[in-house]
Amino acid sequence: MCEYFVKADPIQYEQRSRTIRIHGVLTSIRLENMVWDILAEMAEAEGCTTNALIVQFHDEILAHRGEVPNFASFLRVTGMRFLRRKLMALESALPNEGGAASPPLRPKVVNLGARS
Repeated sequence: MCEYFVKADPIQYEQRSRTIRIHGVLTSIRLENMVWDILAEMAEAEGCTTNALIVQFHDEILAHRGEVPNFASFLRVTGMRFLRRKLMALESALPNEGGAASPPLRPKVVNLGARS
């Protein structure tokens, strides 16, 4: 199993900084290239830019928690949760042994900013 992970392209886990404007304030966010790719995929699914999605996440977590203590880590976990949700949706769409679609493992979350 480890071989699959060890052979990952180093470019995927190389970090890259981007400057994001959040309500007129420039801030730099440093994330792995793969995380940036996942955020871009999420933004495309939402019909917006990656920057707009990041600002939306910032606003929603600020409104929900009152602070944003480690925003880069939040974005990484958000990307992983997005991929997990996609995987669960695919698994629930696969036919089980009886030919019917498998029941979902968990309820599907529609809003990207909502907690599950």
